[in-house]
Amino acid sequence: MPRRIPGHTDSNLPMSAVSVTTLPGVPMVRAGDNLADIVLEALQQQALEPADGDILVLAQKIVSKAEGRLVALSSVEPGAEARQLAEATDKDPRLVQLVLDESAEVMRSKPGVIIVRHRLGHVCANAGIDQSNIEHSADGSALLLPLDPDGSAVALRDALEGATGKKLGVIISDSLNRPWRLGTVGGAIGCAGVTVLDDRRGGQDIYGRELKVTMINQADSIAALATMLMGETTERTPIALVRGLPFGRVHGCAADMVRPIADDLFK
Repeated sequence: MPRRIPGHTDSNLPMSAVSVTTLPGVPMVRAGDNLADIVLEALQQQALEPADGDILVLAQKIVSKAEGRLVALSSVEPGAEARQLAEATDKDPRLVQLVLDESAEVMRSKPGVIIVRHRLGHVCANAGIDQSNIEHSADGSALLLPLDPDGSAVALRDALEGATGKKLGVIISDSLNRPWRLGTVGGAIGCAGVTVLDDRRGGQDIYGRELKVTMINQADSIAALATMLMGETTERTPIALVRGLPFGRVHGCAADMVRPIADDLFK
């Protein structure tokens, strides 16, 4: 059965509700699969009709698989830098070479982990490369992030809107670690048709004080909520439908929420 979580607002605000419905029965995705068709079939299986303002959240893993980002480690030839870093971190040199290829900068490393600035701008462990819940070749495989997650979200949004005639949003989510906090949460790495950052700077708080730094990351909040129900291990529900959020025709993308390097106080 699909899992749903209702939401409510403060009693002083107009009554509203947000629902998140996971879509079971999604097949194992392979390179070249049409994700729009998979989403539409999953909705049909649950007798769900898309409505204007709905947001589809897809786990990064199925997007990467559909886009052929699964790499056999036997095809990777590690260089000298990768071998040196692999020895220091106790990792497979071929996997480390993929991490380096996907990264703009290695920021920190220790045995078991490499923290990098990904070529997309995100600071993350091991360049977001995953080896869980994938089909492995005889010598092992690794799944890379999509080349252009925002572009993938736009293409999927356009295909779904063309098929349904509804105004929809799409978020591609991934499990992200956060500095100084244990555990992963869902975060948005690709967005289309959703408000990514709700910039409240220049407004006022409830006491009339000017808001100078407040920017609400709506995309990550939605991704985290959906991921909590979609699961991150054996649930096999990599798609969720989020309904009931305020919706406007916007053009934000996940790249908008990458903090500029000039503002990185810990670099």
